[in-house]
Amino acid sequence: MTSTVPNAVQHTEAAAPPITMFGPDFPYAYDDFLAHPAGLGQIPATEHGQEVAVIGGGLSGIIAAYELMKMGLKPVVYEADQIGGRLRTVGFDGCDPSLTAEMGAMRFPPSSTALQHYIDLVGLETRPFPNPLSPATPSTVVDLKGESHYAETIDDLPQVYRDVAEAWNACLEEGADFSDMNRALRERDVPRIREIWARLVERLDNQTFYGFLCQSDAFRSFRHREIFGQVGFGTGGWDTDFPNSILEILRVVYTEADDHHRGIVGGSQQLPLRLWDREPQKIVHWPLGTSLSSLHDGEPRGAVTRLTRTAGNRITVTDATGDIRTFRAAVFTGQSWLLLSKIDCDDTLFPIDHWTAMERTHYMESSKLFVPVDRPFWLDKDEITGRDTMSMTLTDRMTRGTYLLDEGPDGPAVICLSYTWCDDSLKWLPLSPKERMEVMLKSLGEIYPNVDIRSHIIGNPVTVSWENEPWFMGAFKANLPGHYRYQRRLFTHFMQDKLPADKRGLFLAGDDISWTAGWAEGAVQTALNAVWGVMHQFGGATDATNPGPGDVFDEIAPVELPED
Repeated sequence: MTSTVPNAVQHTEAAAPPITMFGPDFPYAYDDFLAHPAGLGQIPATEHGQEVAVIGGGLSGIIAAYELMKMGLKPVVYEADQIGGRLRTVGFDGCDPSLTAEMGAMRFPPSSTALQHYIDLVGLETRPFPNPLSPATPSTVVDLKGESHYAETIDDLPQVYRDVAEAWNACLEEGADFSDMNRALRERDVPRIREIWARLVERLDNQTFYGFLCQSDAFRSFRHREIFGQVGFGTGGWDTDFPNSILEILRVVYTEADDHHRGIVGGSQQLPLRLWDREPQKIVHWPLGTSLSSLHDGEPRGAVTRLTRTAGNRITVTDATGDIRTFRAAVFTGQSWLLLSKIDCDDTLFPIDHWTAMERTHYMESSKLFVPVDRPFWLDKDEITGRDTMSMTLTDRMTRGTYLLDEGPDGPAVICLSYTWCDDSLKWLPLSPKERMEVMLKSLGEIYPNVDIRSHIIGNPVTVSWENEPWFMGAFKANLPGHYRYQRRLFTHFMQDKLPADKRGLFLAGDDISWTAGWAEGAVQTALNAVWGVMHQFGGATDATNPGPGDVFDEIAPVELPED
């Protein structure tokens, strides 16, 4: 097992094909689309060199710009902060440059097959991420209500934890047809996926995660629900997700997005940075040796301050320098709330129902704090117990999740002292990095009274609270009950033929638009949707042997719930 309360992975057959995060809302094979030798499509030669604004230089924006450049268009990338977005890797002042901290995305499931296409494309390596009780984690300590349990596998934990694991699996089977859906996703059985999901969306859209647990006979015990919330499954406690829609959770567990995680060697921000510099070998219109970087003289344009519609249904963009440019098409990949606050926008940019959907977006807060240490001292064995000196730690104390990250036993290493979400994250917000560190060391000292963590620290802590980042305002979207209709409007916005002419040409992409919020795969998929939309806007088309997401949309469109 790879987690304290494991995914229901054991229900699947060993010989089953690998799963992919291509459903269940829109079961389109983005990985096949990317791998096809015909490419993603082409535009008429008369449109080559036309500029397209790409607002936001995170993963979604960089992939959209990269693929549009390959088609012969000229992406103009705007970025308020730095290329990478929430793929943000930082170092520690005065320390070995190889020591890095992942402030945003740090672990990626194998089911992220479209993401993996780009990881392979730029030649990055991945390795198993040390989640609780995963094979990559030597040991895990679960500390609840002042009582600690040391474990190398789930079988080392008290029986109550195995009872909770069994309750979760039973809950998924009883309430969400887990085995059937997981099998259908593995086999890419689109009719079966749609049949199961249509029934569940109608029944569960108004249900919270916690309410779903409470309705299950398997979770009659409050104590079991409490342990499940504090320890969770896959990556740790999920009680901060309890108010969210159960549909959000099912999307994760069906596709095993919370299991078998891998990290990117050297840091995840390398992916968008390498794509920015990459010179594709198959490119239209532009000479070989062209890259996004070369088209921008090395740097993207700055923050966008104003978006308007102008004559001819154009999109006019004003940036922080006061420069004004007008485009026939634009892709917006930033977080939706920026369109309501930081960027001055015309109401005419989107239909009113889409503005409503953006205003209703619900963000999860998230904080992390990392410190560099002289060596992975946690691998030392206690002379009395024979156990690891320190372990990956799940607790109900302020730190919640502590991760131990090293490159081997002989060099310096990194500890993520705390990774928290929502209310737990907000508790840290008023504190400076060093104040946060002191509280975290105190909490961990209560769990490991004989371990002097402080004596191993070799540099200042680095921290982030995504809700306090002005160009993000939160870590990622998470739908509340009743939000399915809003999410459908945003995800399907790339299909614009039925929109009035004065509402076309501006395409949404990124985490907010994705069904799989908080996962880089969703940023990739929505970028590819936007690329298809821009291509269609310019009169282009995909190859008949490789239909794009818009070409098959009517066959696999997300379930549409009644508005009345």
